[in-house]
Amino acid sequence: MSLEGARAVVTAGAAGIGRAIADTFAEAGSRIAVCDVDEAALAAFRESRPDAIAVAADVSREAHLGAFFEAIEAAWGGADIVVANAGIGGPAGPIETIALDDWKACLAVNLDGAFLTCRWAARILKAQQSGLLLLTASTAGLFGYPMRSPYAAAKWGVVGLMKTLAMELGPHGVRVNALCPGAVEGPRMDRVVASESQAHGVDEAAIRRRYVDGVSMKTWVTAEEIADAALFLASPAGAKISGQALAIDGHTETLAP
Repeated sequence: MSLEGARAVVTAGAAGIGRAIADTFAEAGSRIAVCDVDEAALAAFRESRPDAIAVAADVSREAHLGAFFEAIEAAWGGADIVVANAGIGGPAGPIETIALDDWKACLAVNLDGAFLTCRWAARILKAQQSGLLLLTASTAGLFGYPMRSPYAAAKWGVVGLMKTLAMELGPHGVRVNALCPGAVEGPRMDRVVASESQAHGVDEAAIRRRYVDGVSMKTWVTAEEIADAALFLASPAGAKISGQALAIDGHTETLAP
């Protein structure tokens, strides 16, 4: 599954799932461009991949993404693979306790950031008449998710955006898919578990068991497993796969406790 010579863009690509995707693509032969809000993660990324483009950018801010995309076009003239990966967990709790500003902040990163990334990618990929646009959604974009209404709404929006763009861009030779990770091991899910523990009034160990109990394979997943799926979709092996929300989760049965 070679990506030799490809130009790959990954938002929030300096850490977590994004970093795993960027590393996997690079090892498959692709050039890499990432943006991230985490300056420390960016510094570590630049040190390990000095040939990559790495820009500090908040995906919810149009000017930030504009500068990132301008740097890519100046260096490469375009892109072949664009991964709209950036996301945050958002607030946890019953909907009547969710502040409007917290709701908006969650949608700004998860959905507005995906929209802004896709808007740029569509122009670039349509002009080339080829390429892959890959969005990071979630199993929360496939199920109801009690106590996490902003996140679920945002990720359902991401899946809807993917389905629509697969229709829009397919006639131009562009494929569009969404990755739907389940519970991914790492610091981000540690923060989510802590937030849900507080919202539910249940200890963190019990929250972790709930994630496993709702999965057929009784397992969490790793960022590297998500990246492997992304590589398959980006490679020639995935050449006719478009419009799909691909769950990498051990088969989630329910997100309800």
